[in-house]
Amino acid sequence: MDLEQQLQELIQQAPQDGTTPAVVAAIAPVLKALAQRLRHDQYYIVQTIDQSWAVTTLSSQEQPEVEKTVIYAFPSLKDVSAGPYPMQDPRMIAIPIPVTHILFQMLAMEGIYSTIFFETPGNQAIGTEIQRQEINHLIEMHLQQLQTAPGSTVPPDIA
Repeated sequence: MDLEQQLQELIQQAPQDGTTPAVVAAIAPVLKALAQRLRHDQYYIVQTIDQSWAVTTLSSQEQPEVEKTVIYAFPSLKDVSAGPYPMQDPRMIAIPIPVTHILFQMLAMEGIYSTIFFETPGNQAIGTEIQRQEINHLIEMHLQQLQTAPGSTVPPDIA
């Protein structure tokens, strides 16, 4: 599924409450721009059987008191198996999720600092990190631009 199809699916799956689909459509260009920085259209996310995403807490070697909670996104199932999660545990599964859906989901995950997208199969030493704060900032900037644009249909209270 290409990025445009992913975004259309996000919009269609949004609660049909008269506002949410328009909000998702308004932020779609930001999600697309971020997704274009990544190599894959989908990544595998490890989750528990109750659909909670597996998270990892990382700490700095120089400053052990500084921690951040991240999600790992893997390019293949083989990479999931080589990752830090106990995949032999029957309560853990890895499912492919479209990249724009991962980025969108990060908006709702308060305690998450970032997602690390492993881009090269077989290499978990290097990944592309996208911070939740960066997504929020880019969306705020984008919505402010939309609200000031002539003929804007974006509700004034969503930013």
